[in-house]
Amino acid sequence: MRLFFVIRKMSLLVIAPSLLLGGCASYYTHYAMFPAENSSGEPRQVRVSWQTADYPDWWFVSDKSTTIKLETQCSDRVWRIADDSHDSAGRCADGIRACGDSKLDLQAVSGVAAGSGFACMSVSGPERIAGIGSMFSLLVSCRPAAAEVTDGEEKVNLDYLRPSAVAYSIYARKVPRGSLNARLPEFDESVCKED
Repeated sequence: MRLFFVIRKMSLLVIAPSLLLGGCASYYTHYAMFPAENSSGEPRQVRVSWQTADYPDWWFVSDKSTTIKLETQCSDRVWRIADDSHDSAGRCADGIRACGDSKLDLQAVSGVAAGSGFACMSVSGPERIAGIGSMFSLLVSCRPAAAEVTDGEEKVNLDYLRPSAVAYSIYARKVPRGSLNARLPEFDESVCKED
């Protein structure tokens, strides 16, 4: 009989923490779509998106996030903006940033290749993506080395959001993940076929 109570207590010690861990986080999708120009001066839609797991303030786990995905209409280039909590974060700067690629990017001001030691995109304010609120500023400091390249017989567009000395102000929506409102707005691809 005593063995039964010992086993029962041990099973409660195993089950109770798993129940607590499973229901603590709230999961959200964040996104924004805004009009801007690409580096070639063409009007385009730009979409940013990421996901977060928000934990209560009393919980011992910090809020978590994915990287910010930045896409430009009609372009195949996808940027991943990261912070120190992500394995993919480069060493080009502190905070939230995306480092350059010397084969693909040029520093906007000097025209010199923007290697992995140069931050092409940076978010001012919080140190972590999980701390971004409904409005944030994005500074773009690079332009593509070539807006379009040929891959075999196919042309590939690598253009992206135009660099600017003044940061872009972005207003993002935060919606529960899995809800109908969490579907990202789609690009109008007909614009790309006209070009």
